[in-house]
Amino acid sequence: MHPRGSRRFTPPPSDFRAQQRFSDPSQAIPPEWTAPTPPRGIPVIELPAPQPAPAPQPAPKPEPTAPSPSPYLDLSTVALLGQPKRTPTAGWRRWVYLSTFTLVNLGESRKALRRKELAAQASRPLRGCYRIAMLSLKGGVGKTTITATLGATFASARGDRVIAVDANPDRGTLSQKVPLETPSTVRHLLRDAEGITSYSDVRHYTSQGPSRLEVLASESDPAISEAFSSDDYARTLEVLERFYSLVLTDCGTGMLHSAMSAVLSNADVLIIVSSGSVDGARSASATLDWLDAHGYQQLVVNSIAVINAVRPQTGRGGSRVDQKKVVDHFSRRCKAVLQVPFDPHLEEGAEISLERLKPETRDALMELASVVASGFPTTA
Repeated sequence: MHPRGSRRFTPPPSDFRAQQRFSDPSQAIPPEWTAPTPPRGIPVIELPAPQPAPAPQPAPKPEPTAPSPSPYLDLSTVALLGQPKRTPTAGWRRWVYLSTFTLVNLGESRKALRRKELAAQASRPLRGCYRIAMLSLKGGVGKTTITATLGATFASARGDRVIAVDANPDRGTLSQKVPLETPSTVRHLLRDAEGITSYSDVRHYTSQGPSRLEVLASESDPAISEAFSSDDYARTLEVLERFYSLVLTDCGTGMLHSAMSAVLSNADVLIIVSSGSVDGARSASATLDWLDAHGYQQLVVNSIAVINAVRPQTGRGGSRVDQKKVVDHFSRRCKAVLQVPFDPHLEEGAEISLERLKPETRDALMELASVVASGFPTTA
């Protein structure tokens, strides 16, 4: 015991801490107890923030390769001088061009450019001789007229020689479509065929029109009863194809006359001529039926139908036939169908001059020539 009045001894505080009899409350509480509790009692788990995806890197651009140098410069006219604007040839554009003393050049119209395009197609280079046969079972549909006008269109557009042969056994009238220059006929040509060695020799037997189309007339003497046979046509064609690039044959109205077999076997393309009337369309369709039935299916598929308006379609005396249905019928059987409008100059039945035709007629004939030329064999 300590004496009264003496001071009690207390150990220093560090000694209690050293005894570790108490612990720090802040360290004894688990951290989960102090975490905020969500309403539903599930502890909040903090996830790491999502990292943004890396931006796509653009593909490396290929390095441009230098073009190979040309061995020499292009010295063409277009490259050196440029493409000149075409001078208008007709219409109000021509008037503006001339009235401004050639200062204002509006160029050609679409219609004029279309004509030039068709003319270029009709004048395609041609290898060898191309033979065109004009057929129709019915007379009076303008088959001879289409032969002469198509031949004149080709002759005016091309630089080579074009000839039309009258193979009608019943006194054909093809020679009346050009100025008569010689009384010779196909009979005279066949008689002297062995002595013909140059173009100047064969020119003695043909007549030439202003368009440069030449016509070889048929025999018109009724006293001569000898028919124009298949052998005669084959011999005639053998002579002509040496000097002419295009040979158009105006056949008769029948399909059974003597020369028809040679005409069909040598033709490169057939042109079926029909009028816009009911009987004309039926006769043209019957022509295709006959060809199909006699083994000429390929010629029918590649044939061209021409709907020729031999009468005015409007006004007094105009046809009431639905021409669209006629065109639709032949378009299902032929390669192409074209319409030639009525023209007063062709109605005259005399010599044909392309300059006297209406512009619509000339455009239709040029389009027909372009379609025919699309079947030309390509040049070597």
